[in-house]
This record gives sequence, C-alpha cells and structure tokens, in this order.
Amino acid sequence: MHRWVEHTAELELEIDAATEAGVFVEAAEALSGLLNAGERGEPERREVEVTAPDRPALLAEWLNELVFLSEQGFVPERVIAFELGAAGLRATVEGRAGAPRGLLKAVTYHRLQLAPEGVRWRGRVVLDV
Repeated sequence: MHRWVEHTAELELEIDAATEAGVFVEAAEALSGLLNAGERGEPERREVEVTAPDRPALLAEWLNELVFLSEQGFVPERVIAFELGAAGLRATVEGRAGAPRGLLKAVTYHRLQLAPEGVRWRGRVVLDV
C-alpha cells in the first residue's frame, strides 16, 4: 500500500509493506505510476545495481536511478526480480522506451525514512517535481 502526500513543488510518498524489500518494490511501482504515460514501444528489461551507506539512502538512490533511467528514455513499469544485499541492491526492471509523463527532478533526502514498524516496514521519500 502507498499514499501520496502533496507539498508545494514536492510529492511525499509513504510506503507500507510486509518486508523491507517490499518497500523498495512498492516505491518503484508508485514511481512507475507517476512516470508512465500509456503505451509506447515493446517491453525491455534493464539490470539495475545501486549501493548506499545505509538503508534509507539506498531507498532514495534506488528511486533516483529509476528517475535517471526515465530521463535516458527508458520508463520503468515494474520490478521483475529484486535482491536486497548488505550494502546494495540488484534488480531487473521492465519498462518501455519513451519519455516520462512529467518532469521529476530527483528523490530528496528530506524526511527520508525506512524502518520496521511492528511486523511491517514503512518508508517515506520526498520527490522534487
């Protein structure tokens, strides 16, 4: 489950998932919904690897990598495979060639959060739009 919270020139994404890895996958799917603008070319797959000094930073860098790919003409649609390691992640992402629907500048570290909450995991990222 995810929910968008509006800010002036920013969007805040709150993520709730059963697992830590689930937060990353759910965040990517939410970002995909924001970036996608309908049918384009044939589906393609890209391998993505990201590292960061801590888990919240890894969440931000994961989404920033997906934003970067969309700026390069590959708009992500879904996560096919996802592996969360000690210092990074590897994923296979399916998407299509094309331009993203709207301008998304970056994922910021403002209010960044990734932590267990009871038996579930919660995440929060703020996107600069």
